[in-house]
Order: sequence, then C-alpha cells, then structure tokens
Amino acid sequence: MKIILASTSVYRRELLGRLGLEFECLAPEVDESMFSELPLAPADLASRLAQEKARAVAANRPEAIVIGADQVVELAGKTLGKPGDQEKARQQLRMLAGKTHCLHTAVTVWMAGAEYSLINETRLRMRPLDDGEIYRYVTLDDPIHCAGSYMVERAGISLFDEVETSDFTSITGLPLLGLSGVLRSLGVAIP
Repeated sequence: MKIILASTSVYRRELLGRLGLEFECLAPEVDESMFSELPLAPADLASRLAQEKARAVAANRPEAIVIGADQVVELAGKTLGKPGDQEKARQQLRMLAGKTHCLHTAVTVWMAGAEYSLINETRLRMRPLDDGEIYRYVTLDDPIHCAGSYMVERAGISLFDEVETSDFTSITGLPLLGLSGVLRSLGVAIP
C-alpha cells in the first residue's frame, strides 16, 4: 500500500526515511491559523492539526496510508505558535529562557477511512539565555517556522539543560516509536 507523509518538513521526511519505507510527501492544504483560534488545550490542538493534515491529503488519496503530524509548544498552559519573524522568535525565546515547557507532538495515521492517533509529550528545560545568545541563535538557525522558536535538530539543542521524553524523535517532529507500532499494526513491514 502507498504511504504518504502529509508534510513538507525536511526533518519529518528524514525521520520517516529512517524506517526504510518507500513514501511520498504531499503538502496538506490546512489553514493552521483557523484552528489556533479554537478553545483547545495545547495537546488537543496538536492532535487536531495532525488529524486535519492527514484528512486533507487522504481526501485526494483515499487508497493510501496517510501520516499527518504537528507540534505545539506549551508554556504555563498557553500555546506558543510559530513566530513568523525573527523579532517574535526572540520574544518567544526570552519567555522560554530559564523555564521548563512541554512540546506536544501528535501523529494521525489515516487508512481506509479509519484514523489512528498518538501524542508524545516532551518536557524541555531551556537554560537561562542573555539577549546576545538569543540574537546569535535566531540569526544562525532562523527558526521562524518552528513552534517555540528553536530547532533541536540544529544549533537549538545548545539552548537546553535537560530534555525528558519517551521518544527523542518526537522532538524533531515525528515520534517513530509510536508511529512504527501503528504502521506495523496496519500490516506495514518495518524491520
């Protein structure tokens, strides 16, 4: 059966590629801003966005297994979205510096009208940062399209003191431990 990753993320593509599967990537046509206005808890928002991305691609490719994923950063019960520009990224990093926050990574696998969803929660403690460090980091990685304004798969890992998770791959966008289990249960051969 054909597998489609409902994402244009290079990092998600690389992660799914680790499983040795043949798949294609398609951009989901989902207006994420529409969902950020809904009164959803951060984890529920991540799950809803993953679900909507999978559904959007599955609507045009019903014969395939479709994988949708999304991440939402939560600080003190509030959602931090993608900053969109470098100034907002610096503002987000100032808020996160010296604090622990949660990264909710959700996945929905769609197959033949059925959906299988999972979510991984990662707790990250960002070390205290001064404005010089924040400026240098944002200039280096330009994390304007990343929830929380950091990229742990790049220099962003240096911003943290501690990371607690049951699946380290979830931090970069796709929890492979849980996803592998779902795909195997659907009959996909994974080594």
